[in-house]
Amino acid sequence: MNNHNDIEIAAGLIQKGKLVAFPTETVYGLGANAMDPLAVARIFELKERPSFDPLIVHIASVNDLKKLAGNVHENVLRLVDKFWPGPLTVVLPKSKLVPDIVTSGLPTVGIRMPKNDIALMLIKKSGCPVAAPSANKFGQLSPVCAEHVKKQLPQTDYILDGGKTEVGIESTIVSVNGNVCSILRPGYITAIDIENALPGTFIFDILPPKTNIAPGLLKSHYSPKKPLFITSETADVLPSSSGLILHSRRNHNCKADKVIYTSVNYNYTEIAANLFSALHDMEEDEKISRIFIEPVEETGLGIAIMDRLKKAAYQYRATK
Repeated sequence: MNNHNDIEIAAGLIQKGKLVAFPTETVYGLGANAMDPLAVARIFELKERPSFDPLIVHIASVNDLKKLAGNVHENVLRLVDKFWPGPLTVVLPKSKLVPDIVTSGLPTVGIRMPKNDIALMLIKKSGCPVAAPSANKFGQLSPVCAEHVKKQLPQTDYILDGGKTEVGIESTIVSVNGNVCSILRPGYITAIDIENALPGTFIFDILPPKTNIAPGLLKSHYSPKKPLFITSETADVLPSSSGLILHSRRNHNCKADKVIYTSVNYNYTEIAANLFSALHDMEEDEKISRIFIEPVEETGLGIAIMDRLKKAAYQYRATK
């Protein structure tokens, strides 16, 4: 865990154009001064991230939202008043202050205020908005603790260790256009949460966006280095060197070399919080060569969980 001096050091490095990994309530982010194009370019380089995939800008004050966005609809302000700080990213027309490299040349920018004391203090002491995708190699498992960052991005200039993240999956991303709200990436904050916050105001468009205007929209993403398969019905005995991830400590007949439970009794909040930790554990175990995981029902938070799982397993779906 970090003290105030660690955050001061990290903020000084951000000001000098360096990269700092830091915890949020969702996953660890790899941060740079969002106003410094050269520093942001280092994020893309270190993560091996394609230039077409835009970054999310993290802020510590709603006042910064109005500086970074060219036009903030009143419904956006209602949304952020309800969910910020928290795991909600809003995609808006960007102001001229935001460098094009942050948004991959798009006219819009994703902005959020994280619900994590270390993250908020880092942003405030840095004196600038912080551009920060997840602190991992592009397309690989999201990091939910400092050790995951060290494993994938050991060249990071500084890592703020805030322990394990609480939410465990990336933020919900929405685009607001008047009375239309498009959910671009599902997350911890669900469509029902937003509808309850803005009753009768928004029409929800869940269709896939025509352009890659937000992170995490590719078909293959969040993947472990070992083959991952989603299976609702496992055989009595899995192939040798197989790991099995289940979401409830119920009795099961399946024989696997290793079993990890993400939840005691199929609690979606627990599953989301422990999902990437379980996948990292399986990935790091030399005795495991392939991973099997059971799905969850695609309702509420289950939509976001399955979004991550389907993308994590996408490149491995053809073979077992």
